[in-house]
Amino acid sequence: MKKQYTLALLFLLFATVSAFAQKQLKGKVKDSKGAPIASANVNLKDKDGNIISFTRTDSKGEYSLSLGDETKDLSVEATIIGYEKKAVAVAALNQTYDLVLQESEINLKPVVVKNRPSLTSNGDTLNYKTSDFADKQDRSIGDVLKKMPGIEVAENGKISYNGKSISNFYFDGDNLLDDKYGVATKSVPHGAVDKVQIIEKDQPIKMLRKNNMSDDVALNLVMKDEARLKIMGDIKAGLGTPDRFDGNLNAMMFKKNIKFLNNIKGNNIGIDPGIDLTSFNDFFKRQENDKPGNFLSAGAAGVPTLPQNRSLFNKAGLINLNNLFKFNQDLQLKANVSYLYDQRNQQYNKFSETYLPGQTIRYTELQNNSINPQKLHAQFNLNSNAEMHYLNNTFIADYNPFKTNSEVFINGIGANQSLSQRMFDISNEFNYRRKLKSTMVNFYSYIDRSSQPETLNIRPGLNENILNNNTPYAGLNQYISFPTWFTNNYFSFALVNGKFTQTYKAGFNWQNQKLGSELYRIQNDQTTELVSADMTNDLNWTKFRTYAEANYEYAGDKLKVGLALPLSYNKIDYNDASHALDKNLEKFFINPVFNIKYQTGIENYITANYGFKNDLGGLDEVYRGTILKNYRSLFANDAPISEKKTHFAGAGFNFRKAMQMFFFSVNANYSNTTLNTISSYTLTNSIQQRIVLPLSNQLKSFSVSANSSKYLFSWRSTINGAVSFSQTKLDQLLNNELLPFTSETMIYKAGIESKLTSFMTWSYNANYSVNTSKSSKADAITTKYQQLRQQSALTATLFRSLFVNLTGEHIFTHQASQPDLKYIFADLNVRYRFVKIKTDLEFGVTNLANVKKFEAINLSVNSLTSGTYYIPGRVAMLKATFNF
Repeated sequence: MKKQYTLALLFLLFATVSAFAQKQLKGKVKDSKGAPIASANVNLKDKDGNIISFTRTDSKGEYSLSLGDETKDLSVEATIIGYEKKAVAVAALNQTYDLVLQESEINLKPVVVKNRPSLTSNGDTLNYKTSDFADKQDRSIGDVLKKMPGIEVAENGKISYNGKSISNFYFDGDNLLDDKYGVATKSVPHGAVDKVQIIEKDQPIKMLRKNNMSDDVALNLVMKDEARLKIMGDIKAGLGTPDRFDGNLNAMMFKKNIKFLNNIKGNNIGIDPGIDLTSFNDFFKRQENDKPGNFLSAGAAGVPTLPQNRSLFNKAGLINLNNLFKFNQDLQLKANVSYLYDQRNQQYNKFSETYLPGQTIRYTELQNNSINPQKLHAQFNLNSNAEMHYLNNTFIADYNPFKTNSEVFINGIGANQSLSQRMFDISNEFNYRRKLKSTMVNFYSYIDRSSQPETLNIRPGLNENILNNNTPYAGLNQYISFPTWFTNNYFSFALVNGKFTQTYKAGFNWQNQKLGSELYRIQNDQTTELVSADMTNDLNWTKFRTYAEANYEYAGDKLKVGLALPLSYNKIDYNDASHALDKNLEKFFINPVFNIKYQTGIENYITANYGFKNDLGGLDEVYRGTILKNYRSLFANDAPISEKKTHFAGAGFNFRKAMQMFFFSVNANYSNTTLNTISSYTLTNSIQQRIVLPLSNQLKSFSVSANSSKYLFSWRSTINGAVSFSQTKLDQLLNNELLPFTSETMIYKAGIESKLTSFMTWSYNANYSVNTSKSSKADAITTKYQQLRQQSALTATLFRSLFVNLTGEHIFTHQASQPDLKYIFADLNVRYRFVKIKTDLEFGVTNLANVKKFEAINLSVNSLTSGTYYIPGRVAMLKATFNF
């Protein structure tokens, strides 16, 4: 333990010394009257006019620039719209350089301003004034984001800009929450936010900004000055019927050197606090640490296609602590710690049909589940981000115990089952970059250790004809152990020559996984025995990959081109003595990727990409011993490691007119994958068995989508629309027959956020989808599924401090072989604000129609599933919220 603390202190000391080693050039930018000029661009240039360092002035007009040892022939320059550019030579570092800018006239077309919302654009940054889009009844910044043209907030909290997901969420430029930013959109009061900034070509690493090839989009909240001076938050408490409670405590602060957003919440009204922990980027996918998901399940039918607060029976609590400390402008320490405890009940009936030539397999299932998920997450990050160096170290520990107890009936046969899963994962990621004149070097190391033991108990035993020689028996116990080690390490260096950048990388990763599994049966006399030696696994898997990669990038004023040439040598060894299995595989891969971006106008650009990728399968495709995945599914394999070869291509066009608040994008993608293995399913009316077999097959997919958003000034409304089409062609091996399937989905979306009057707003969103599935077999069944979902809300402000909100949702589902399904939900909420004591008192009723049962239809390539879910009925709540 002492050694670990010593290493941590050394890392911190090294980063701090490196950060302070940078020389600082300071000064102030002001106008001819001596008033400070905020947000002015300040550039440090060499004798050839190349930008060495850049920044912006703060609210006091002050700036600070970092520079190296060389100070000869340097100049500092300040620019901002409305003023003449000013530059002065740098003579020495022991003095400040104040720049006085003279006002200049700019010839603009006449503009008539009628108190309407506006956007400003500064390079790659788009600024939304929060107050221009907010209404009195809005609470959080998330309420306002939905009204901003070009920005979309999904039901799960994911934010997109002009059809592209954001990569980072900042508070005054600081990334407090990483990609778990859902808590911010619901907690941060919109009144504390001055501006919402959309940053295109976001590059958080300072030393990479000069030759920036990033296509990421980030969202930055610019906080008001008064919001930076104090702790803000709210305390909410609510009681309701039948036996409902809801509580929440938020505390946040956004000072320059200290930022935090901490909350504690708990409820049993169907709101899952764990949504705040949703991660919107797949970190492990980037790492190539491919791990199977859980091997075992309780066979649940999932959740209905309803907002969670309409369908969830829960009792949950969450502690979510996010704290950031800045030692200076380049060095910071961040801690994100959370714990979720949840208890859920789920009751459903499920009917499914799988369509095969000449036959249809049917399951009727009833389940009553008691689910207890828990999540403990601890993440600590040290970041030193300067012009000449970058250091980032992230330590993460996760522990997720998950328990399920359920009663199940399948085709009239009943059983009880208990599932226990305990995932534990600990990792550390280290990244160090250094700039050496025109060369940048980078060292990266990541190490991860995880385990996920699982146990499934079923009482009494099922499918005795397969598992117990046609003799009834007392039960089954399936055990799984799956420890994993993984590390990825590389060294790279980049050569920068004007607009060209060459990057060369070399490294290796190593993965070791061990799968142990046993299936035991319990006879009626309570004796326990292995079902069969064929239903055990003791598999050892080792995957080694060494790689080298060359990247060539050109970043011109209008044209950006990138070419990546990754080469890799891959070696996999896996063995299991109990199944006489001892195999290995060696492969050499070249996976080129080419992309291009052309700026067709100041605000518009087109993109295109092409790539070829080789992928190797994982351990879950090669184990030989059969695993009882759930009460009616047996999985095993009899194939080599799967190999996938994929060609993929894409193109897109992004168009915007920021001043007119019009945004449009269209994107198309195509992929063609060839595989050397296929999953073969044998289905009966009591059980399904899967085995992976060596058989070549192909998967093709194509998708195209278009998104548009526009603010209508005369209507004081933001309208949006989208249309998408996707097609997938694949083969399935069912009951020993190879069946080619084609699945198509067409989706239409439309919405409006409108300010009808000074005291009334209205929103409407519609989503219409058509899913079609068919096989080319002559006697195959074609299925078609249609659903229309409409949501609307009307909010009125009465008597200045009284707010009334009425929402409604309509769901219509049509499937040819099933009766139409129609549902209407409505909610009412009345809130009164006591301004002097900063308290809101509200009364709300959800599900006014008292709907207690919901039916949902899900369509896949060759099956139809109809589920009946029991959901909470009408709930009435009285809540009080104190704001501070």
